[in-house]
Amino acid sequence: MDSPPFIAVIIPALDEEQAIGNVLRDIPDAVQQIIVVDNGSRDGTAEVARSMGALVVEEPRRGYGQACLTGIAQLADPDIVVFLDGDYSDYPEELTDLVEPIRSAEADLVIGSRTLGERERGALLPQARFGNWISTGLIRLFFGVSFTDLGPFRALRAEVLQRLKMQDRDFGWTVEMQVKAARLGLRSVEVPVRYRRRIGTSKITGTLTGTVRAGYKILWTIFRYVRYREDG
Repeated sequence: MDSPPFIAVIIPALDEEQAIGNVLRDIPDAVQQIIVVDNGSRDGTAEVARSMGALVVEEPRRGYGQACLTGIAQLADPDIVVFLDGDYSDYPEELTDLVEPIRSAEADLVIGSRTLGERERGALLPQARFGNWISTGLIRLFFGVSFTDLGPFRALRAEVLQRLKMQDRDFGWTVEMQVKAARLGLRSVEVPVRYRRRIGTSKITGTLTGTVRAGYKILWTIFRYVRYREDG
């Protein structure tokens, strides 16, 4: 890209009043649009985000993928779309490194890999590491593309996002994106990112129920698209 790209960030958020201000503060100035999707918070998440200049969209229907889809509907024709969690476990200032392979026309999709990057002790829980290992192994086996992580901190060209026609409304969102990119032969790369213990408790890996549901949905999504490929 010869001129600076229009970068939009979508941040799904549920009860992140204590973290969302830190996330928004650390987003680089190069970002032109910040969308916080309040996914039914019972605290002051939306108020904090608005006070810091973000566009806040209310989405009472729960689900990570649902929040992402709602955010996509509010995009103002960007060149690059970044997805970032609202719990301050990622380092928003690394967004510049994340989008660089897209800016230099080397990639269509960039995954921020917590596995390749530096992790604060206790940040990436054992169940998350194990789930990543199984899921990325299956993607490599069935689709021939190597990933090390299903991390939520990711960037892609806006036109690619449209081509992917994302559908998942909960835990299968990240793996759906990576599997579809593999099936379409898109250029996917990983960039090492740092990862720290989140503020508050994870809604997924922080509970046994959330872990089981997320694991099941991720595996179901992978095998769903394997079946589609075999069916032609």
